[in-house]
Amino acid sequence: MSPSSYIDASMLELFQMEARAQADVLSAGLIALERDPVAADHLEACMRAAHSLKGAARIVDLKVAVPVAHVMEDAFVAAQEGRLRLTPEHIDALLAGVDLLLRIGASDPAATSPDPTPADVDAYVLKLSALLGDAATLSPAPLPIYADTVAPMDTGVQASERDTVGRAHETTTPIVEPISAAAPGAPVPARDATGGWNESFVDRRAVTVADVADVDTSGERVLRVTAGTLNRLLGLSSEALVETQWLTPFAGNMLRLKRQHGQVDHLLDTLRLTLGERAVDPVVATALAEVRRVTTETQQALTQRLTDIDEFSWRIGNLSQRLYDTALASRMRPLADGVGGLARMVRDLGRELGKPVCLDIIGERTPVDRDILEKLDAPLAHLLRNAIDHGIESPEERREAGKSADGVLTLEARHSAGMLIIDISDDGAGIDVEALRTAVVERQLSTADTAARMSESELLAFLFLPGFSTKKSVTQISGRGVGLDAVHETMRQLRGAVRVEQRYGQGSRFTLEMPLSLSVVRSLLVEIGDEAYALPLGFVNHTLRVPRTEIEQLEGHQHFRFFDRHIGLVSARQLLQYAPSRDIDGDIAVVVIGDTERLYGVAIDRFLGERTLVVQPLDARLGKLQDVTAGALLDDGTPALILDVEDLLRSIEKLVSDGRLSQIAAHAQDERGKRRKRVLVVDDSLTVRELERKLLSNRGYDVAVAVDGIDGWNQLRAESFDLVVSDVDMPRMDGIELVTMIKNDPRLHNLPVMIVSYKDREEDRQRGLNAGADYYLAKGSFHDETLLDAVEDLIGGASA
Repeated sequence: MSPSSYIDASMLELFQMEARAQADVLSAGLIALERDPVAADHLEACMRAAHSLKGAARIVDLKVAVPVAHVMEDAFVAAQEGRLRLTPEHIDALLAGVDLLLRIGASDPAATSPDPTPADVDAYVLKLSALLGDAATLSPAPLPIYADTVAPMDTGVQASERDTVGRAHETTTPIVEPISAAAPGAPVPARDATGGWNESFVDRRAVTVADVADVDTSGERVLRVTAGTLNRLLGLSSEALVETQWLTPFAGNMLRLKRQHGQVDHLLDTLRLTLGERAVDPVVATALAEVRRVTTETQQALTQRLTDIDEFSWRIGNLSQRLYDTALASRMRPLADGVGGLARMVRDLGRELGKPVCLDIIGERTPVDRDILEKLDAPLAHLLRNAIDHGIESPEERREAGKSADGVLTLEARHSAGMLIIDISDDGAGIDVEALRTAVVERQLSTADTAARMSESELLAFLFLPGFSTKKSVTQISGRGVGLDAVHETMRQLRGAVRVEQRYGQGSRFTLEMPLSLSVVRSLLVEIGDEAYALPLGFVNHTLRVPRTEIEQLEGHQHFRFFDRHIGLVSARQLLQYAPSRDIDGDIAVVVIGDTERLYGVAIDRFLGERTLVVQPLDARLGKLQDVTAGALLDDGTPALILDVEDLLRSIEKLVSDGRLSQIAAHAQDERGKRRKRVLVVDDSLTVRELERKLLSNRGYDVAVAVDGIDGWNQLRAESFDLVVSDVDMPRMDGIELVTMIKNDPRLHNLPVMIVSYKDREEDRQRGLNAGADYYLAKGSFHDETLLDAVEDLIGGASA
């Protein structure tokens, strides 16, 4: 590439970046002007942006862009001078001009037929000119405003000027200045009322060419640093922050050593006083005095060292925190950099649907990690589109409800407790909970009885299911049930969460909560199989200790009651393929994970507390490890794996569907340490099943239940029982077949089986006994004591 072509390419790149930056200023200003057509600051900002783009287009010889920018500038000048009042039609046309300028900036001027064509430009100029009418005088060929100061590139720039431009572009610390079309001596605004295009220009320049490590807010200097270097810097500073936590236990050990030393000193004083009453050898007395002197000096030295350690711990902790905050800030970008196009999208979609609506953004300067900011674009757009399509009413409906005709969406960002919180709310109709309840039943996601008992929060959780939508028809905007599912999935990837609240007739609010950075995660440390594992706190619902006596057996699975709800209990050892733990007395440590529809309690060995961990990605050669997302180092250097909660939930559901869940506390002991005998009740009737379970449990037996023969057979293969009490008529596998399989199994053929059935004919009884049943009891004739007496006849009392 020749030097001249290199300079041309670099200048074109600068124009493209300036076009994007100035387009943001124009879009934001035009949307604000639609609400207040005479806002002087926005008119001034838009006029300057159009003027600057016109001059920049002349410099890079993009002649096709000049008339577009010129006619737009005339419109803003006319509005400033009061000759034109901007209407929505003017705003539409000017926004179309912004899009046209972006297309021109993105096109290749060296191509034989660049897109857009001069004909497109002429058509646009004529259209906007017609809208302006007599408000502005437009010349078909705008005068070259910059002819006196900057020559177009095709007429030749002085060699010295070209060399200067080339050197400025090649330097590793370039001074990036906006290309201004202002007259000589005219002030070039570093920031304007819309947020300052100079700052936006610098940031976009950095994103295109390199990552920005440090930007002087005065615009003095910009450093070009790779994104990888920034990531490593943040990782090292995060490790330094975590490593400082090692000083706390070290200081604690030193304090214990000082107390032990104080005890020695006290013993020496006691010994000295005791020997003082007796005649002591002078050598012994001298040695004792020397030991006393040394211990005193050591005690003083320990006290001084402890003071030094405390001071150093505070200083190094403060320094590490500042280092981490500075490294994190270098990766941060203001939220405005990621939401610049949302106001335009909201405005255009509202006009398309006939719903005037505006977007208020609060906290545009809130710092956001650039990795997170890049992933937020799609979720925010989905939520805003849903709010306009589903939430905001038509102008007529809003007037009838006593609201203004124009709808309002609010996007608010803030930091709270080390998390980034983004709220998206609207003043629309809210969510019709009853219509949502009906949709849940129609899509067979729940029975009508269950749906009727669901709370509002439980129903709202269905909105995030894949393919779920309350709309009857599919449009280009919504109706496929993809948007909120995509939001939920993105939040999961960001180790965050999404919540929804609504007030019918007044609007709804979606709250996105995510960590400030993906390089550090606040975690709950637990011990499983003598190893430390971390669970991101964002995925932990509750932690608790469940008494073994409160574990119930329902539908073949273990449960415990939590806030009046049955929560399935799963062993973390089984999930991570460890050997089962010893059956020890005491409560079970449980971590509750999952969402409204799938909530599980994971039994762990013990809690280790909360920690802030630096995320260490696993080697790519390992591939995706099941149930694991990353690694980390603990305070003492011990490695720990960070668990993937979504993977854990999928693993749990697979174990449940396959009937392979192992039992926890299956062999609970009574106060005397004797094992309780276990009885498996198999019956498809919930009423009979629960009656028999309560009767046997009250007598002291450990009772498990199964809903049919298949469920019972699966439990018999996985666990040990002393007796089976089974019905005859059951779906999938009846009681006769179950008895036959038990008696034909070499491991189970000695297991006593009792049949309890409504069939009381002699041939029915004989059929059961011929299959191998040890006892046949008719439901129509037995009472409580009859059943209990029969059980005791077969296996004796409840204690082994």
